[in-house]
Amino acid sequence: QVQLVECGGGSVQSGGSLRLSCAVSGYSYSDRCMYWFRQFPGKEREGVAIIYSDSTTEYADSVKGRFTISQDNAKNTLYLQMNKLKPEDTAMYYCATSRACLWELKYVYYWGQGTQVTVSS
Repeated sequence: QVQLVECGGGSVQSGGSLRLSCAVSGYSYSDRCMYWFRQFPGKEREGVAIIYSDSTTEYADSVKGRFTISQDNAKNTLYLQMNKLKPEDTAMYYCATSRACLWELKYVYYWGQGTQVTVSS
């Protein structure tokens, strides 16, 4: 059974930092990739960052230079370090995994339950 469990969300002032974590179990394929998505109220989930099995990364333009995705394979844990947070980063954040490693939602196989990030001005 595949499980992804996020933690680390919360409330922070503009300019602050948060680190999200995602513990992964039951999906240990060596060619998997890991994602962070976010969802604004009334909107579809959008990709934030992806890390491939070779540790290369990609980011949405809106978070480049501020967010960093990383993983600790020994701990089966995914991270998202978020710096210089803005009010427009306020959203529900989800970790996810797939072997397709494409951004389209239909290719993302497994999701966590989400963790709320709220940035106040």
